[in-house]
Amino acid sequence: MVPTTSTAAAAGTVRPSALLAPLGVWLVLAVLAVANGAFREVVLIPRVGEHTGHVVSTLVLVAVIFAVSAAFFASTDAQYATAELVTIGVVWTVLTVGFEFLVGYVEGTPVSVTVGQYDVFAGQVWILVPLSLLVAPLVFGRAFAG
Repeated sequence: MVPTTSTAAAAGTVRPSALLAPLGVWLVLAVLAVANGAFREVVLIPRVGEHTGHVVSTLVLVAVIFAVSAAFFASTDAQYATAELVTIGVVWTVLTVGFEFLVGYVEGTPVSVTVGQYDVFAGQVWILVPLSLLVAPLVFGRAFAG
């Protein structure tokens, strides 16, 4: 269990121990995201097409991120300072984007293709995933604060 918010945490310092349980939550989210990607490729895209499949899959993943985040922060006894909640969101986002680029590299996907997934002007909606990861800890951490 993470200790309650200390004076240092309240002043904006982030306790390293406050990141441990949320790191486990990110691992759960990563597994669910990979399962969502498999579902998209095997079920959605063959039925609704490439673009619609990606949009639906992205929206499903955003819903999963919010549901898992809400469940975690509603069930934890830990108290998180605002700086810690922001840090959790940044860590989740950096880990996810880093994982995406690493997988792309291993698969031989050009960086330009991976970067292209963030081009909202080209109709891409993937940016919603890292944005959701960034804000979910703050939103739900505050909403369920004891």
